[in-house]
Amino acid sequence: MKKLDWYILKKLLTTFVFTMLLITVIAVVIDTSEKADDFVRSGMNTSQLITHYFIGFVPFIMSMIFPLMVFIATIYFSSKMAAQSEFIAILAGGVRYNRMLRPFFIGALILGALFWFASQYWVPKANEIRTNFQSTYIDNHSSYNGDPYRTNNFYLRVDAETYVGIKYYDTTRKMAGSFFLLKIKKNKIFYNLRSETIRWDTVKKNWILVNAVEHTNNGLIETARIIPQMNINLNVRPEELKRDEYLKDKYTTPQLKEFIKKEEIRGSEGLNTYKEERYHRDATPFSVVILTMMGAVIATRRVRGGSGVLLAIGLVLAAIFVIMDKFSVTFATKGNFSPMLAAWMPNIIFSFIAGWLYWKAPK
Repeated sequence: MKKLDWYILKKLLTTFVFTMLLITVIAVVIDTSEKADDFVRSGMNTSQLITHYFIGFVPFIMSMIFPLMVFIATIYFSSKMAAQSEFIAILAGGVRYNRMLRPFFIGALILGALFWFASQYWVPKANEIRTNFQSTYIDNHSSYNGDPYRTNNFYLRVDAETYVGIKYYDTTRKMAGSFFLLKIKKNKIFYNLRSETIRWDTVKKNWILVNAVEHTNNGLIETARIIPQMNINLNVRPEELKRDEYLKDKYTTPQLKEFIKKEEIRGSEGLNTYKEERYHRDATPFSVVILTMMGAVIATRRVRGGSGVLLAIGLVLAAIFVIMDKFSVTFATKGNFSPMLAAWMPNIIFSFIAGWLYWKAPK
């Protein structure tokens, strides 16, 4: 690391920190004004709101804007240096163009690695704080509460041949008013179990059926019996029956991987949302490197109009990146698009754009 490397790296990091803090403060102010009524309704004082909401909201908003803030910071300070002919002086002094880009690449790796680790562990922990407040004090008072008939009815595939239905489930009492279990082999039901009530046994850590009726079909032989009370292991815990729209945001990456693996064994549908989130946590930190190098290639040249023109170009490219990212997520979660490809598609496209800009850059 030479003086030139430290000079550019220092400018990159300090500009990024300033830009990130500025935008985060603006986001906090806007969010506070929008949720003022919810904060009053919660009955919490300022210190409680900080520990129960904002300590989770700030990392969340930072994770959303992190790659774009790196991109904007790179363009901003680089264009300032270009306007003062600093890059021209560096190149005229015998420094090769690729060598001049080295501190940009080092800074991108540092910020990308930091963001990757935060995305895997820190941000999900912060999201747990934010979403707990959101679901308790904001969503519960929303005018739209979703489908009331789906909130306490669950239909699960426990294993390859076992299907379970739990109706009218009470998450507080851990009890349901109706239960059925079907075992199917070769498109034929060979076992049927129903009960009027099912509840969680906190001692034995399994489920208790009350007034269960068991039907067994073995070819031409069919048997039925009534069981006043029986214990059954469904491989389903009560916390898994609580609908949580923020589950993918609250799980750390190891927890998210384990959840996806378990649900795939059960044959659950709609896992593309969780898979896309899993791959997105790896793809987004990599975009920090791509956007940093793209910003360096764009802003190290001196153009008419100064930094304003370069910032405008950067904002346009940032908007295109965000739109492309949102479209790919929608195609993955709502359609049949591969979640991995959806997460990495913006990076792939912008890698080619960055390569083309580098090839066209005057060296």
